[in-house]
Amino acid sequence: MSMWIIIAIVILFFLWRLRPVKGIKTITTVALNRIIDDKDKVFVDVRTPGEYKTRHIRQFKNIPLGSDLSKLPKDKEIVVICQSGMRSAQACKQLKKLGYENLTNVRGGMSAWRG
Repeated sequence: MSMWIIIAIVILFFLWRLRPVKGIKTITTVALNRIIDDKDKVFVDVRTPGEYKTRHIRQFKNIPLGSDLSKLPKDKEIVVICQSGMRSAQACKQLKKLGYENLTNVRGGMSAWRG
């Protein structure tokens, strides 16, 4: 019986970690396609330089996760992408802690991008 309790705790922990953070929007790659040419947004790809070089979206600047994100403008919406949406969610959380307000994570990341 205690094994089920441990499994339940682990599942709850992962669900808690995946919950949306207040102030961070999530969009699909279909929605991204509609805003991709918006000059009032800053597009950031947090994958490694190797991943970025292999395949990327022209409008996105490569700033790998772990880099200094504090140089991004605070007065524009920051749209963040990675391969699957997990690293970009982490980057959004880091930006939120740095005081950024207008953040958007691309769900599914480059794996879902069909552009």
